[in-house]
This record gives sequence, structure tokens and C-alpha cells, in this order.
Amino acid sequence: MVGLSLAAALADLPLDVVVIEPVAPDAGNQPSFDARTTALSGGSRRVLEGVGAWQAVAAQATPIRRIHVSERGAFGFARLSAEEQGVAALGYTIENRLLGRALRERCAAIPRLTLCHAAVRELLPGEDALCIVTDQGRKFAARLVVAADGAQSQVRNALGIDATVSEYGQHAVIAHVDTERFHDYTAYERFTPTGPIAVLPIAEGRSAVVWTLLPAAAARALALPEAAFIGELQQAFGLRLGRFTRVGRRQSYPLALTRSERQSGPRAVVIGNAAQGLHPVAGQGFNLGLRDVATLAEVLADAIAEQGPAVDPGSAQLLERYTSWRQPDRRAVIRFTDSLVRGFGHPLAPLRAARATGLLLFDLLGPVKREFARRTMGLAGRLPRLVRGLPLVVRA
Repeated sequence: MVGLSLAAALADLPLDVVVIEPVAPDAGNQPSFDARTTALSGGSRRVLEGVGAWQAVAAQATPIRRIHVSERGAFGFARLSAEEQGVAALGYTIENRLLGRALRERCAAIPRLTLCHAAVRELLPGEDALCIVTDQGRKFAARLVVAADGAQSQVRNALGIDATVSEYGQHAVIAHVDTERFHDYTAYERFTPTGPIAVLPIAEGRSAVVWTLLPAAAARALALPEAAFIGELQQAFGLRLGRFTRVGRRQSYPLALTRSERQSGPRAVVIGNAAQGLHPVAGQGFNLGLRDVATLAEVLADAIAEQGPAVDPGSAQLLERYTSWRQPDRRAVIRFTDSLVRGFGHPLAPLRAARATGLLLFDLLGPVKREFARRTMGLAGRLPRLVRGLPLVVRA
């Protein structure tokens, strides 16, 4: 979804763009378009509006108007509300398959964009371009190659850019559930000894669950009969939404922090999960990737405005401008999500008491909540035009 978002963002620039994707969008193993639900920040909604994809999914998106954070067995909790922050919504949830389809349809309508169903077999260096060879024998000369193929990025590896992987020793079990009470557009993040449980509002009054468990416990949860699964989930989450009454198809995937050691190389840049694959706590991964998209698109647009259509989009100076812009945001979000996972993972009583006190203080301190809300909505730091809701191309 990050790669298609970038391709859509470049629609108004005088660039020929090729999107190479080995997995068909309707395939059951398409990782971008699976059954998962994505939480979009307010800034991400603006990016999707700017690239022409939001209009197709707006009716299916569910607003998040409140966020409730708590820890199982502790007295502290924290709350955020859109009303308190002066916005219509803190974020939105949308099914990946719907957003993926909207992005693909948008890209299919762009004249200078080619969608290529293939896998990258080789990347061959040249003087002023990289030669991409696909498994179907097609060749493309690219002045700029963008790796946007996920945390296990094959393109990143082919570029010779290493990545460090820190395993969390956890799996996420995901499912859609029905509840006795209407979610009232509230997202819940509940920390437990095995990891966080996120319960997000989605369409038709249902909720999406992301339940973090140890690997063996996750395998067991997938195999449980429906009633037993609901009972254990209920015990871990509590009764804030009343009883869970039904659960849909369950899936699981391992969790790790993946960090690309560099965000760029000769005529290449790494974005989205290929640059940083995050734990799903706080729902920051795709939002961070969309800020990669908005920034890279703006750097390219500004270079074209300054130098004309003959600009070299893969020049070292241009890519340095991009990486230096992205570094502070990238580092801050990686540190934030990783510290949440590890900070709430310690079971010692003094640390639990400190966390509970911290949540209560957070709930009482308006300026702290405002700064936290700005960060989670993707509105902190230096923002590219698309995140601010402005057109990418500045007309004279």
C-alpha cells in the first residue's frame, strides 16, 4: 500500500513510474490487501485525500473519536478525545483490502504509470540508472528505485542495504468481533502481561482485535473453539464493551522491530516497512510510511520545480535532502513504539505502580495530552504539504 500511495502521489509530476508487484492484489497471500484493519492518523487521511484515494473509501472508514489506554490489574488509565483536541476525529480505521483496492484503481487511471505483475530478479548498476530485471525477463532502466516491499524487503537486500531485526518474541492474533455494546467510536489499548490488546472500532458497529501473545499461546488461541477463544479474550480485555458475542476468522503473524541501516543508497531509497517495520502498538507503522511517501514526493516535486523536467530524481543531493528530513520523525516513532512495548512488558510491582501513576498523570495534564495527540495524529515536527492538506505541486 505504501508503494501504490507513492505512485499515486507522483501522478501530477513529469515522471514515468513503474510499480512492480509480484503478488496479485486478489491473491489470498497478498500481504498489503489482507483481512487486517489499518488505523489511519488524521495526517494520513490528508495524504490519501491528496493522492486521490480517500474519496473511494471515506464511506467505509470508521472515525476514532476517543482513545482509552489501560493496564490489566492496575488502577491507572488515560483518555484522549477528538473534542478535547479540537478535531473531528483522532484517526480512522479502514480494512486493508478496501484501501488497497482504492489505491490500485487510482494508479490504474494514471497515464504515465505502469503496473507490472512480476518479481524483481536482479538490480544491475549503471552510470545514470539502475537496471531492474524481473523474473519475466522484462527490463526497466530507473534513475530512482524505491524499495517499498515490506519488512523482509527483497529489493532492499538487492541494493546491499542491511537491516537489523529485533524479535519481540510475540505474535499478533487478529480477528473481527461483535460486542454487546456499541463501540461508540472508541479505540482501546489495554496492556497485559503478554503484550497489548488493541480493540478498534470498525464499520457496522463491529470491532477489530489485535491481541499480542507469546508464540505458543497464539498458536493455541488460533486452534481454540470460538466460545473458548471469546472467553479467554474477554478475561484479558474486560467488560468495557460488554460481552464479546461472536468472532470472525482468526489470523496470526510474528512481531519484530526491523530497521533499515540506511534509508538510501546510490539511486535508491527505502520507505515504509522496508525502512522500518514496527510493532502494531499505537498503530504507527503505515502512518509513518505515508509520511515517507509525502516527504519523498515533495522533495521530487520541489526539485522539478527548481530544475525543470530534466531533473535527476536519483541524484545523491536529492536523496540526502529526503533522508535528513525523515530522520527525526523516523527515530522518534521507532523509539516511542519500542519503549511502549518494552516499558509495559516488565511485571515488577514497583514498575507497574509507576506506570499506573504515569497514566493517571497523563490523563490530568492537558499540555502533555495535546503533544501526545499531535504525535499520534502525525502532526508533529516538520510536515510535508500533503500531510498538511495542501497540494503537492505549488502552482505559480
